[in-house]
Parts: sequence; structure tokens; C-alpha cells
Amino acid sequence: HHIHHNVFTGDPRKFDPTFKGPIHNRGCTDILCCILFVLALLGYFAVGILAWSHGDPRKVIYPTDSSGQFCGLFLGKLEWENKTLLFYFNILKCASPLTLLEFQCPTTQVRAPPNPHVKRHTSSAELPLKSSHDQNNVSRRCLPNLGTKPGGVIVVGENSDCQAMCFFCRKSNIAVEARQVAMRIFEDYTQSWHWILLGLFIAMVISLIFIVLLRYLAGIMVWVMMIMVILVIGYGIFHCYMQYAHLKGTPGGNVTLRDLGLQTDFSIYLQIQQTWLAFIIILSIVEVVIIILLIFLRKRILIAIALIKEASRAIGHVMSSLFYPLLTFALLALVIAYWAVTAVFLSTSNEQIYKVFNTTQCNYSMEVCNPKTFQNSSIIEVCPDAECRFAFYGGETSYHKYLILLQFYNLFLFFWCVNFVTALGQVTLAGAFASYYWAFKKPDDIPAFPICSSLGRALRYHTGSLAFGSLILAIVQIIRVILEYLDQKLKGAQNKCARFLLSCLKCCFWCLEKCIKFINRNAYIMVAIYGKNFCTSARDAFFLLMRNILRVAVLDKVTDFLLFLGKLLIVGIVGICSFFFFSGRIQKISNDINLNYYWVPILTIVIGSYLIAHGFFSVYAMCVDTLFLCFLEDVERNDGSSERPYLMSESLLGILNKKNEGSK
Repeated sequence: HHIHHNVFTGDPRKFDPTFKGPIHNRGCTDILCCILFVLALLGYFAVGILAWSHGDPRKVIYPTDSSGQFCGLFLGKLEWENKTLLFYFNILKCASPLTLLEFQCPTTQVRAPPNPHVKRHTSSAELPLKSSHDQNNVSRRCLPNLGTKPGGVIVVGENSDCQAMCFFCRKSNIAVEARQVAMRIFEDYTQSWHWILLGLFIAMVISLIFIVLLRYLAGIMVWVMMIMVILVIGYGIFHCYMQYAHLKGTPGGNVTLRDLGLQTDFSIYLQIQQTWLAFIIILSIVEVVIIILLIFLRKRILIAIALIKEASRAIGHVMSSLFYPLLTFALLALVIAYWAVTAVFLSTSNEQIYKVFNTTQCNYSMEVCNPKTFQNSSIIEVCPDAECRFAFYGGETSYHKYLILLQFYNLFLFFWCVNFVTALGQVTLAGAFASYYWAFKKPDDIPAFPICSSLGRALRYHTGSLAFGSLILAIVQIIRVILEYLDQKLKGAQNKCARFLLSCLKCCFWCLEKCIKFINRNAYIMVAIYGKNFCTSARDAFFLLMRNILRVAVLDKVTDFLLFLGKLLIVGIVGICSFFFFSGRIQKISNDINLNYYWVPILTIVIGSYLIAHGFFSVYAMCVDTLFLCFLEDVERNDGSSERPYLMSESLLGILNKKNEGSK
């Protein structure tokens, strides 16, 4: 047949007698992007070093007093080390708007030992709070504790506001209670950690069993679910008809929807015939559409099921692939940790800024000052009661001015690295599973260590291509972050048009990200097989999929459905078992476990088992996608002759009504 070139689908693959699976003699691809990625990483490390040299995470951990000194740290003065808590002279002043602007309370704050008894004070206007209650230690800060002992609270000094005081103390007590809950949760973990590990191990075993069983159960599960859907909709039609028939003779049942108009009480609509007639029509249309689709897509559904079964066999031959997500997880943990640490160091790399604080009128109020030279300055002469106190963290240097850009760069590289790690995993798995598919005699022709050789190829030749694909995705993701940031900024704005435009942009970029992820995934499979650059691979993959668009849609949905069912099954089984175990339903074993909150281990196990199932199934999904692309290539390349035999399984050949010459 003469095949016309189509701009959307490209030309089908030609037979290549030298092609025997993932090509070994390949060259480096997208070198420019590889160099760019390496330079960006070097820049990332430079930002990290810069942040670590300027940053001080102690600013997050330890509170700072009015002099800008850390509480509880030995910095040349031994007495500071014992004074671990921050004591506010007049806590009520923390309720002023100035606190929000300056992130610092406009009251004298001193370092205090764990049981503070502050005897001296700086001025008559700022006496310390005298309380018959204990001081609560909340995040290393002394806050009055209300409601623990009988007796009143006496506030000495100006601006006494009991309501503000009570509100503040209630908030501080919430923090204390939250801390107690956290402690109880921690106790629960120490009690039940070995059971949690056992639960997660069981989840792993069930995931493995499910993947192995898919080669036998995939077809049954798909067809049973489809028949169930048809039956459920059929019952829906029957139920609607019964309701329709029931309302036939009742008064008011024949009122039309137009006469009824718009009603807030929706139950009224269920009392007229037309509503049920509409339901019958809608459900009947859905039923007919599903049945027609099943009839016409029967062959494609069979192909999808056969590929899913084949994927299960492939994983059986390449078992090491199931544990590859551990490497991905480790690399992702490394990237996340580096990003988080750098972000903390960047955000704490501001310097101490001191400002003039005073109670009376003063022209120098809130001006920047130096505590070392303040006592000898002219400000004291003009404003005798002025003090040079620590105000907040900031800075005037170019480094401090561009801190937000450095944070932005940090986030961008974080996205890039995360996408790169994901891409590396996809290429590695694709290479391994492609080598399985294109092996003429399975399992004899499969390489000895398919995962290792595929990972080696990916890193040696295709770092640039992976960096290119992940860069495109990172750019889209960072744009989405900026849009979210703008959306938060415009929350209070009245400009409806801007908000609408922003929502549209957010939606578009979300769709774009999904599309890019899909294209990238298939491009990486092509990179793994043919070793071409990213753009060529993406184009080839796109055209190949466009030539088989219905098969793609069916396979995608069937696979998604099966894996969703698998996740549901695994999480359900493990979750229910852990519920019965930890809630004390299994008497013999459960009596040994004393938990404050039995939902803590259950929730941990459920989330953990979902993540484990997701890890295994991501490998499985990659396997299905790889085998699918290989299958499409196989159909286009070969014709079943002895020179060009098909490499697909017998079941797939049977579905396509094809066979290899010479095969029995």
C-alpha cells in the first residue's frame, strides 16, 4: 500500500534488519542541555554555599532577646547558656500591630532561666507581669498560663487589657496542648513502630502478589467490572422506570418541569414524572454508548489486557525493576533535603537590624542604630529614654537585596532536579523493559543486568535529553507557582477580570503540565530504545501514538483502572486489618498494645501502603507503556515472515489474527 505522509501522524516505521532492541552503539544527545544542567547545578551548589555561609538556622530554633542575642546558646558568656527562655516584660504589647510589621514585640525581652523570676525592669511603664500562675514554656518563650491554678492575674503597668491577655493565653495554651498531642503521638509511634513496619511489609507483599496475579486476573477483572457497570446502569434504568410508573396515577405527578420552575428543594423534582423520564433517557443513552463502545473497541480492549498480562511477565523476568523506585526515592529525598536546607539558610541569612525604640516623642524613633556606639551618640541627648534594640532581621547588601531571587532559583532547580530524577527512572525502566520485548528468545536473549545496563546508558549518553525534558516541565511548574503566588496576592483585590484571567491561566498551565508529562514519558521510552535526542524522540513517540490513537486511549484507561483497583485493594486490605488489630478487636494480640490514639499507626500504615503500592505500580505502568510502544513499533516494522518475525507474545498475535511463519 502506498502510505501518504500525514502531518499529524508521520510515516510508519520501516523494517530495519539490524535492530535488535535498545541500540548499544549510540552517541551523546542534547549535549548543550547537559552542559547547561551541569552549570545550573554548579550554580545551585554555589547558592547553597553562599546561603550556608550567611545563614543561621539558630534564628529559627532559638528566640532572640531585645539585644539580638540567642537564648540558651553559649556565645562567650556562660550565663546566656543557662538562660534558655525568652521573657517578655509586658506580653500585652505583643498584641500591637507593630508586632506584625516588625516581627518583634515592642517590649523589653530578656533571656531567662527555666524558672524566671524577673526582679528588675527597664522603666516604670514596662513592669513585668506579676502572676500567681506559672509561666508556660512555649517554643522557648515564657507565656503566662491561665486556667491551671485558682487565683487572679494581676497586671501591673499601663495599657492593661485583660481581654487581650486572656486571648493571648488561650492561644498559648492551644500551642501547649498541641505539643502534648504531638508527644502522645510520638509515644504511640514508639509503642507500635514494629507493628507499623510489619503492616508496610505486608502491603509490599500484597503489591507483589497483585502484580504477579495480574497476568492471570487482568482479563477477568476488566470484563467483570465492565459487565458490572452495564448491570448497574441497567438497574438504574429499571429503578427509574418503576418510579416513573409509580407516579403515573399520583396527583401532581404529571406536572412538567417548565411549570415547576426553579426550586431550591430538589426533592420536589423527584415527585414528578418528567424527572424520572429524563433519568431514563440519560441512563439509556449512556448504556447504549457503553455497549456500542465495548462492541467496537473489543479488539483494542483485548490488546490492552494482553499487554497488561505481558507486562506482568516482563516484571517477572526483570524483578530488580520493582526495587528501582528505592533509588528514585533516595535521590528525591536528597534533592528535597538539599532544597529545604538551602531554603532555611537563605531565609535566615539576614543580619540583625537594630532600631531606636522610645516611649516619648522623638525624631529618631524607629531609625536604624548601632548598639555598640548608641550610648555615645547624639540620639541619647535628644531622646534620653531612647533605647537601641534589636528590631528584625534584614540587610542592605546586594546579597540581601537579591535573596528572593535566590529563593526563586532554589525552587526552580528543585523542580528541575526532581523532574530529572523522575525522568532518569523512566528511561532506565523503559530501557530494561524494551530489552525484554525485543529479545527474540525470552528469557535467554534478555541481558544479564537489564536495569544496570539501562541506567548506565541513560547517564552516559542521555543526561542532556533528560535535562531537556525536565527543564521544559520545570519551567511550566515554576510558572504555575508564580501564578499561585499572584493569585494569593490578588485574593483581596476587587478586580474580577484579573482573577478570572488568572484562573484561566492556572487551568491552561495545569493542562499543559499534564500534556508535557505524557509526551516526556513516551519521549523517554524512545530515547531509551533508539538513543536519539529528546526532540526527535518526542516527535517519533507522538506520531506513533497518533497513528494508534484509539489503542492509546483504551490502553491508558484500562491500565489506570486496573492499577487504581489494585491500590484500592491493597490499601483496603491493609487498612482494615490494621484497624481491627489496633482498635482492640483482635483480643489476644491487641491487649499488649497501649496506645493513646489508635488511629496514628492505622493512618501511618494506610499512607505507607498507598505509597508502596504507588511505587510498585509506577514501575508496572512504565512497563505497560514501554511494551505498548514496542508493540506498536513491532506491528509497523515486521510482517511475520521468517526474515521479519513479530516479537510480540502469542496471545497478542492471536488477537491481531497474525502469526509468524514457521511457528506452529
